[in-house]
Amino acid sequence: MKPSSDNKRVGKVHEVKGVVKEKVGQITNDVGLEVEGIGERIVGKIQEKIGQLQDELEKPSTRQN
Repeated sequence: MKPSSDNKRVGKVHEVKGVVKEKVGQITNDVGLEVEGIGERIVGKIQEKIGQLQDELEKPSTRQN
């Protein structure tokens, strides 16, 4: 599997885990868990964007000199 696909997949997993932690933190009134979830969700979004950027960089250039 390409590194870009790995980054997108792992990023999505972090996003989902982050959302779950954030919601559980809200329900249980655990601010620490809620903040941890927000952080993990942000890290996931960044990692997913890195994977998208890698995809763009791997595409053959269609620009001519």
